Amino acid sequence: MTPDAAMLYDVCEGTWPPARAWNEGPWILRDGAGGGKRASAATARGKVTEADIPAAEAAMRAVEQSPLFMIRAGDDALDALLEARGYALIDQVQLYVAPIETLMDKPIPRVTCFTIWEPLAIMAEIWAAGGIGPARLNVMARAQTKTGILARWNEKPAGVAFAGVHDGVVMVHAVEVLPHQRKQGVAQWMMRAAAFWGAHHGARHIAVLCVSANKPANALYTKMGFTPVGTYHYRHLPE
Repeated sequence: MTPDAAMLYDVCEGTWPPARAWNEGPWILRDGAGGGKRASAATARGKVTEADIPAAEAAMRAVEQSPLFMIRAGDDALDALLEARGYALIDQVQLYVAPIETLMDKPIPRVTCFTIWEPLAIMAEIWAAGGIGPARLNVMARAQTKTGILARWNEKPAGVAFAGVHDGVVMVHAVEVLPHQRKQGVAQWMMRAAAFWGAHHGARHIAVLCVSANKPANALYTKMGFTPVGTYHYRHLPE
């Protein structure tokens, strides 16, 4: 069975986990420890009213996070409540999934991709150049079944990605290709490397998240055979 959006929300949580998550009223709250929106946004776990929002805001501020909510499928009422309170919409994200064998139809050229954990210094440098610093590396380290992927092209380091397996799905995060190595198929080979690695660790599907505004990446995933199965976005209070 193809994973649906609800399942991929769980896979995202399992492969990009917060430092801490807890239930409070109708909310799941997260302390991301600086690891970005996915690891720190609050989500609704039931019906939410306007009266419930201040408690969530206070809890996020208590862990030194600005109020941030992830809006998932079925959260239309919450979305409207937050908009009415002045929350701005940011980062519409598309969820993609494919049967894992879709990306295993071609052998990966020798010395093109390496699955490595813990990350090498060059991997951390490439991630840092793309804005993925130590706090996000700590998010990766918290995942249970995981690997980093280092790509080489033109006999030089070319890119990095992170992959984790949860509930039979390998999800790929933090795909970064060095500017001078782009438009040469590097990202595609890393996705294929994640598929082979994920299959070895019991995955039956491969998934990836992509901000809707990133047209080239969305086109690549569609071309590779991924199917869009859902979306989410965030609401935050502008500074």
